[in-house]
Amino acid sequence: MFVHAHPDDETITTGGTLAALSEAGREPLVVTLTRGERGEVVDGPLAHLAGTDGLAPHRQAELSAALAMLGVERHAFLGVPPARAEGLQPTIYEDSGMEWLASGQAGPSADATVDALTVVPAVESLNDLFAAANEAGAGAIVSYDDGGGYGHPDHVHAHRIARAVAVALDLPFWEIVSDGAEADERAGADDSEAAEAYDVTPWLGRKVVALRAYATQLTVDGDEIVHVGGQRQAISSVEAFRLRPAG
Repeated sequence: MFVHAHPDDETITTGGTLAALSEAGREPLVVTLTRGERGEVVDGPLAHLAGTDGLAPHRQAELSAALAMLGVERHAFLGVPPARAEGLQPTIYEDSGMEWLASGQAGPSADATVDALTVVPAVESLNDLFAAANEAGAGAIVSYDDGGGYGHPDHVHAHRIARAVAVALDLPFWEIVSDGAEADERAGADDSEAAEAYDVTPWLGRKVVALRAYATQLTVDGDEIVHVGGQRQAISSVEAFRLRPAG
């Protein structure tokens, strides 16, 4: 079970792995916590969606297209069955938003809504994710490290509830290592900190096509992603993960 904060996160950081697992018949489940309502939008024909009610459904459609390209058939939004605690009406956890800090990391937004993932009592999203893992018969859980990769509060929250569910169900918890150099460095560390890096070159074509589905969030330029803020990121053919202890 892969736990991701917003549509596009699953493809950027784990797209090759999802495609490989799907091709091997392992049927990975992707749980997306929000619909990315607060995301910025790339300049161009879709720019009018920024800050409107139309952005969330458009990003849902982008997610559906990307998952189809990766061969992923099992997906759920947190708050909607099968990722909803039994007996509760479906709900929508909204994107919490973020602000860039002087450190270069993301931090909490000052204007998160009452329905934001990080504002709703954490026990609710925790129980929903527990229900999803239990219903799916998850054999392992994958999500971000404790810093959320780059600090986004929704990513940090994803780590916390995903790891808590892994502990509760006694499942392996794998954190995504987003920095390839760090993966190489960690690979030589002791067993508790070692990262496993996987060459996803055979599935890179699928990953790139899936990335192109996210026209509101990024542009594919050769072998790089250009994010909405202009930041460039290499499309990695290596995806790395670190197994964390249960404590």
